[in-house]
Amino acid sequence: MHISHKKNNDAIPPSVAVFGCGNILLGDDGFGPAVIEVLQACDLPERVRLIDAGTGIREYLLDYLMLPSLRPELIIVVDAGCADNGVPGQLRECAPADIPARKVHDFSLHQFPTVNLLQELQEETGIAVRLLIAPAALLPDRIAPGLSPEMRGAVDEACRRILRIVSQYTGVEATVS
Repeated sequence: MHISHKKNNDAIPPSVAVFGCGNILLGDDGFGPAVIEVLQACDLPERVRLIDAGTGIREYLLDYLMLPSLRPELIIVVDAGCADNGVPGQLRECAPADIPARKVHDFSLHQFPTVNLLQELQEETGIAVRLLIAPAALLPDRIAPGLSPEMRGAVDEACRRILRIVSQYTGVEATVS
């Protein structure tokens, strides 16, 4: 639940919050929202929240920092990374601390200070944080919706990994509907 955009009145916070970050109008930058769209068709445990955060994840993270009653136990963030971070579409799992300091400013998650905020959340609140990042093949400088073939393939892999993580973390089998 996001303080400034309350869409549901659940009093119980999620145990796992999965954020898809990105702008669907800018090619592969829409990777995170595409993963959330596929996961919405899956049979997930009740306390797993799927959030298409677009480019506004920081507002949610600040809510978690400020209000302990909203905090999940695990945050999974899915986003496209810069092409120079690896092979386009090749999914990588890491923690906020794994992002090199020199890359914090050019790593996505819709830019600094999000990586720092994720690290602070992990250190100060005990929330576990995992990042799933796939380097983009196509990041246009004007409106061009749609994922490249490399990133479309990464969507399925990201969903499989998230279902596995959710199952391991909650003890409840998460499956494709």
